[in-house]
Amino acid sequence: MKHILFSALIGFAFCAWAQAPKEPAKEAAKPEAMKEPAKAAPSKQAAASKKPRRWNEDARHCLARASNTEIIKCAEEFL
Repeated sequence: MKHILFSALIGFAFCAWAQAPKEPAKEAAKPEAMKEPAKAAPSKQAAASKKPRRWNEDARHCLARASNTEIIKCAEEFL
């Protein structure tokens, strides 16, 4: 009974050790000038220029293509 309890405790300890953060001190040590600047939000023009999603349309016509790469390129428009 003691061996089972000891094995369980070792197993739980190993799992907790494996999930511990590796090195959180490195990120805190960076000066503010070295950090990446925040990315600006995309403009309304960029959002308007995107094609509408076609995920609800039928893409079975792509299967009539000759090669797998042509089928994939055709089907990517519907993702």
